[in-house]
Amino acid sequence: MGWTQLIGLGRRSAVERTYRVPDDRRIYVVGDIHGRADLLARLHADIAADAAAADKQKWVVVYLGDYVDRGLQSFEVLEMLIHEPLQGFERVHLRGNHEDMMLKFLDAPRDATWLYNGGDATLASYGVLISSMMMLPSDLADLSSQLAEALPAEHRNFLDGLDYVHVEGDYLFVHAGLRPGVPLAAQRHADMMWIRERFLSSDADFGRRIVHGHSIRTDPDVRPNRIGIDTGAYVTGRLTCLVLDGAEQRFIQT
Repeated sequence: MGWTQLIGLGRRSAVERTYRVPDDRRIYVVGDIHGRADLLARLHADIAADAAAADKQKWVVVYLGDYVDRGLQSFEVLEMLIHEPLQGFERVHLRGNHEDMMLKFLDAPRDATWLYNGGDATLASYGVLISSMMMLPSDLADLSSQLAEALPAEHRNFLDGLDYVHVEGDYLFVHAGLRPGVPLAAQRHADMMWIRERFLSSDADFGRRIVHGHSIRTDPDVRPNRIGIDTGAYVTGRLTCLVLDGAEQRFIQT
């Protein structure tokens, strides 16, 4: 069965129904971290304690992206994900728009868009300081070179290896969302990382329930066709994890 059949065309209105993950797997889904290694450490401890009480053959943790920017500990977040992962878990790391902006800045900085969107905090976490936000192309190129030199190879490999989408049972995980009416095989990576209103306002049936971050809400945004778990950790101190077990869903928060 191809992806087009799996995701459907998203033209029908979603209806309330039971969604499940495989019975032998408990899935933990972590929302946007944005440079808050302190919150990630707390959440990891809570997830580990929760999983220890689960009689499952497999624990899976899915990170929805936006590990960097805004908060002051982007370097520490990547260090933790790479070198201090949850033990005994299958790990899935998805790509957010902020990782994408960071990679583009590393490869070919065209303007200061990333810096204005929290990239300045990421640079600082790697010891690269900005003297002024009024920069010429040569200034951007110099900052890019400094970041490339400061970035450990493991961090660059991690960023380059991030995927865009993951599926577990009746759930599909993606950073921002999907474009309604478009089969998964034809979805643009840009939409998966950036889309907002066309996805958020849609009641389309995507064939699977979409779990996403990217769009901040005070509390988890639970809809018939999607669940949003970006609770603005970098400003609220509330990093959210969705727990999926069989047909059950619940949340762990810092």
